[in-house]
Amino acid sequence: MVVGAGDRGNVYADYARTHPDAGRIVAVADPRPDARAAFARRHALPPNRCFTDWTEALTAGRHADAVVIATPDRVHASPAVAFADAGWNILLEKPLAPTPMECRQVVHAAKRNGIVFAVCHVLRYTNYTATLKTMISEGRIGDVVGAQRLEPVGWWHFAHAYVRGNWRREAESSSVLLAKCCHDLDWLRHVLGVPCERIASFASLHHFRHEQMPAGAAPRCLDCKLEPGCAYSAVRLYLGDFARPDESWPAGVVAQPPRPERLREALRTGPYGRCVYACDNDVPDQQVVMMEFAGGRTATLTMSAFTPAAQRRTVIFGTHGWLVGDGSSIECCDFRTGRHETHEVTGAGARHGGGDDALMESFLRAVANGDPSLLLSTPEETLSSHLMAFAAERARHENRIVSLQEDT
Repeated sequence: MVVGAGDRGNVYADYARTHPDAGRIVAVADPRPDARAAFARRHALPPNRCFTDWTEALTAGRHADAVVIATPDRVHASPAVAFADAGWNILLEKPLAPTPMECRQVVHAAKRNGIVFAVCHVLRYTNYTATLKTMISEGRIGDVVGAQRLEPVGWWHFAHAYVRGNWRREAESSSVLLAKCCHDLDWLRHVLGVPCERIASFASLHHFRHEQMPAGAAPRCLDCKLEPGCAYSAVRLYLGDFARPDESWPAGVVAQPPRPERLREALRTGPYGRCVYACDNDVPDQQVVMMEFAGGRTATLTMSAFTPAAQRRTVIFGTHGWLVGDGSSIECCDFRTGRHETHEVTGAGARHGGGDDALMESFLRAVANGDPSLLLSTPEETLSSHLMAFAAERARHENRIVSLQEDT
């Protein structure tokens, strides 16, 4: 069953549709009639397996082996705990929850009920990550000393999700670091192989503010004379140069079905048609996190709106070499020989570098075999990487270095 028929819920459900031997979707829960109906048509679900919310689905009884929870961030903890207590195996979209207390509640519920439980840290499951970890374990660059990580969100992606969209206000979703970069914090923890001990962070909402609104701009892109030359034009994103009508995202988030007439009406009346300088957003558009891991290893993470939308870029520093990767290839420089080698990674062009499908494959195998060890992360590891995000936000707001031993 899928709870939350938005973009991520549909992505995970489509794996079952294209891999029917692995599993099938038997029910959906979503409060939005259009989204629920579209999901039901796509997966041929009968009306009695289409629910208006997760509570209705849960009280209908156990009609599936597992549930995918892909609700908004602030509606993660309650259904996750309830389904775990009812004995359901759970795949939970990241983040765990928007507060440390709720994250702990979810993890404790998963552990006490002995269920198969995974959070969608899809970047652990890519061929790119597996290749890079193998190169490190083989000693190709000696002992790992540190890492640099760039999350290039992309100017239009940031405008879509974090200025106009569902993650624009921390109080209504979660911090942008948790919402966007819990992937990256978890990935660094996974690749470096040791826990983080201390953390600091700096961030600002630099550009997407009322003070930056150009003279003569209108509150909505459809009414704005400056729109044709604006980098953040909603018209270009959803109807013009950047529009992708065959894909559910991002246009499918704005209107369903994403036909031009429905999109234009949504831009005239809904949140996605607003000028990026006239929104109610409050999350940072640029953030840097500095981390010290066990054994003295260090890492930095930069999240920026002001990039092309691209795969994450990483440098791993070792005592005998370094690795530079962009999600598609890995360059290795060996200091001992001076040789440079480039390794191309298979499957890198798929969504999240193939991680979406690989995660679903692992989760469904774990459920079928009752074996959580088939997953690449434990509930405790997931909680650990989330606590890094909360500690970084505390460090940012309190302007200090925070120890992960503190109660975050």
